[in-house]
Amino acid sequence: MSHNTLRLLINLPPTFFTVPQLEEHRARLEQIAIVRTTSHNTQEELAPDLAWAEAVLMWAWPDLDDGMLDRAPALRFVGQINTTRTTVRACLKRGIALSEVRHAWSPAVAEMALTLILAGLRKTSDFHMQMRAGTERWVNAFPADIDPLERELTGRPVGIVGFGGIGQRLAELLAPFHTPIRIYDPFLPAAIAEKFGVQQVPLLDLIRESDVVVLCAANTNEARHLIDAEAVAALRKDAVLVNVGRSMLIDMAALQRRLEQGDLIAMLDVFDQEPLEADSPLRRLPNAYLTPHRAGGIYASVQRALTMLTDDLEAFLAGRTRRYAVTEAMLPSFPG
Repeated sequence: MSHNTLRLLINLPPTFFTVPQLEEHRARLEQIAIVRTTSHNTQEELAPDLAWAEAVLMWAWPDLDDGMLDRAPALRFVGQINTTRTTVRACLKRGIALSEVRHAWSPAVAEMALTLILAGLRKTSDFHMQMRAGTERWVNAFPADIDPLERELTGRPVGIVGFGGIGQRLAELLAPFHTPIRIYDPFLPAAIAEKFGVQQVPLLDLIRESDVVVLCAANTNEARHLIDAEAVAALRKDAVLVNVGRSMLIDMAALQRRLEQGDLIAMLDVFDQEPLEADSPLRRLPNAYLTPHRAGGIYASVQRALTMLTDDLEAFLAGRTRRYAVTEAMLPSFPG
């Protein structure tokens, strides 16, 4: 396949092809290949266009399983924003080059995690809503009217569950606050923990020893309810729990029960059902602070993902090493 005649299928949601913020990325891909754009969500929809393609850029869905790849004999390169074990196995078995760039979202998610930590400790959302409603209380009996739950981050112990791209960037952002950082990540090489100056500990030890706990582990099957009812109960009184990973990481029913006790603060960006049900009890709990799955979803993340995928496609065509290549050893880190 040559550089100028490469048949490239880009299967992404429709507005990827229309928003002006991505124009330069679209133009770059059109310089590389003959581009066909689609927005298919099912295998049956995708199959005829995939059969045409020599390369495809897409999200994780639909799975590119054995049956799909049997129908795409010309396919040689798959670039995905994220992927699944099913797709990884099928591609690697056939020698199809697979690149995956979920870490494009990590910088933005880490920044959101820091934002939520600070908001949870400093109660900025409460103050904002009070100012909007005209119900705020101004200082008149200082220091007796200080809320003890309004706390600073500096020096406060933080636990990070999952120490991949998000957790590592968050650790960098936390450095000026001089927070002792404990992590739980059974797949993490000891050398990386040492590099970041963090302490690897058992999960329940992390829970019990942290004033702030941040969930950013990968959404693998094995991580489902990693924070189970026992772990939820073990969270420190008035701890701040931040979830910018997936809701499946925590037993949400147990979390709701703990929040109803009033001795925990939760900053939640992800939920079992999205959009969150209008009548969800979480909406009524004053110690549950909710954002609608916005941690990574800014233009910088999307632009970074497209740059990374295009870089790897060009490297593949030139016979160079791809920076974001998926290998068999990475399989446990993917869902599916």
